[in-house]
Amino acid sequence: MLLSQLSAAASPLTQEQVQKLQGLVAELNPIQQAWVSGYLAANANSAAVGVGTQAAAVEAAPLTILYGSQTGNAKAVASQLKAQAESRGLKVKLVNMADYKTSALKKEKFLAIAVSTYGEGEPPEDAEALHEFLASKKAPKLAGVKVAVIGLGDTSYEFFCQTAKDFEQRLTNLGADVVYQRAELDVDYEELATQWIAGALDVFEPELKSQQDAGTNVVNMSASVAATTSLYTKQNPFAAELSVVQKITGRDSTKDVRHVEISLDGSDIRYLPGDSLGVYFLNDEALVDEVLELLAIADDTKVTVAGESITVRDALIEKLELTQSYPGFVEKYAQATNNAQLKALVEDKAALREYIEARQIFDVIKQNPAAIDAQSLVDCCRKLQARLYSIASSQAEVEDEVHLTVGLVEFDAFGEKHFGGCSGYLANRAQEGAKVKVFSEHNDNFRLPANDETPVIMVGPGTGIAPFRSFLQERDAREAAGENWLFFGNPHFTQDFLYQVEIQGYVKSGLLNKVDLAFSRDQAEKIYVQDRLREKGEEVFAWLEKGAHFYVCGDATRMAKDVHQALIDIIKAHGGKDDEQAEQYLKDLRSQNRYQKDVY
Repeated sequence: MLLSQLSAAASPLTQEQVQKLQGLVAELNPIQQAWVSGYLAANANSAAVGVGTQAAAVEAAPLTILYGSQTGNAKAVASQLKAQAESRGLKVKLVNMADYKTSALKKEKFLAIAVSTYGEGEPPEDAEALHEFLASKKAPKLAGVKVAVIGLGDTSYEFFCQTAKDFEQRLTNLGADVVYQRAELDVDYEELATQWIAGALDVFEPELKSQQDAGTNVVNMSASVAATTSLYTKQNPFAAELSVVQKITGRDSTKDVRHVEISLDGSDIRYLPGDSLGVYFLNDEALVDEVLELLAIADDTKVTVAGESITVRDALIEKLELTQSYPGFVEKYAQATNNAQLKALVEDKAALREYIEARQIFDVIKQNPAAIDAQSLVDCCRKLQARLYSIASSQAEVEDEVHLTVGLVEFDAFGEKHFGGCSGYLANRAQEGAKVKVFSEHNDNFRLPANDETPVIMVGPGTGIAPFRSFLQERDAREAAGENWLFFGNPHFTQDFLYQVEIQGYVKSGLLNKVDLAFSRDQAEKIYVQDRLREKGEEVFAWLEKGAHFYVCGDATRMAKDVHQALIDIIKAHGGKDDEQAEQYLKDLRSQNRYQKDVY
């Protein structure tokens, strides 16, 4: 059995042993993983791989698949590509970009890239180092290397699939040959990804097979280990019971944060601290009815969505995206309604971005009513996408439950109160006991250290506290001896100290060795978590020097960047390094999986 196929159900190991093994493998590079695989196989008198045998020795001209994934979608596509290639008898090497040794580039012959884009055209965390390396003078010439790139993104963002474009351009600049057209896939990507995979493999297959020795036995080592293989996935979610939705900010808080508990009883869903939960939601029925009335569409009109016949009302409530705006909807709606103003807007990309930023799809329709038939309206919309939330619990403590920390998205626009799609559903409309469709999304780039004696520093302001609640529950259940240091911030101590009683309990028990709080509005000068980090800079650096893992969760746009800069300043001040050396220090931490981010 491959390590990537480990599951609690199939494994003779205990759940704790599985988790420790998963943590260890996540910290190893592919060569180290291959050595461990060989060592274990040799001890079991297996002929698969001998001790010390390197993966490269048994992999003649493989298709190397590199993935960079922020939420798991690019990893899923890469895994699908691997499975399809293996079903054709092709040799494959699947590697997370974070684990890929750049020295191996000059040995590659066939290369497939699956990568997402987040933020303002930025690469995902695990793709940063390779993305930067390919643009550096150290990058090798890649003449003759066959390349295909598939990008995943979201057209609601300006720099759609920019990272995929970057990778293809940089590989081309190094002399590689692009043998199959780059795919740029939106959030509803599954069908197009399957088509691209088939087309790319049709191109790769003839030359791959001609170079491969049919008699060679190949051991494929996935670069990371999933918690389990569940029956329930993004495409086949589990209908779970919503047990608890409890507001955990004060009456006078400027924020509305809910603690959510969902029962997984009856499912095989397993998750690890650091994973996320995908949650499907229902659109607001009142707003759907308002739109249908405005467009003079009967709510029981039958339409077809993904091959399914359904009433237009049910389709708009259950199946289609109506809150998160994106350019594709405006473009299709403008054409379907022959709206000259919207057509002109579509031609001005900057103006279109500004337009959709202030509006939900509900607003676009309500502000531009027109004669349109039910099927045409449905065809303008894309499939509803699950929202991902960092899991705020450990199954070692809560067993067949999963907990979330959900900040309600709400804002006023055009004289009306607006709510986020999923957060609005969970906070305002879903009743306790209701069924919600969920699936677990594994995040192997945000894991507790395998060694329970390793110290950890956790920086999680606001709802960024969520995964660290799971970390603390897990370390408590495992009686981990490693020290734990939490940095938490929010506007006000009395209104916004999320999970205050639990955190105080962990301090009292000794599990939490240090807690530093930053309540930004409780004094004249605003204080944030990055300020607390600088204040404790000497000790933070001392923890890093003794092997601590450093974690950040929360806002990617400002907080995570400010924390990164604070770390640079701390390393310079207390490590005697300049800017370049401090950046390299953090890069080294990241390559060792000791500096990890879960940002959004």
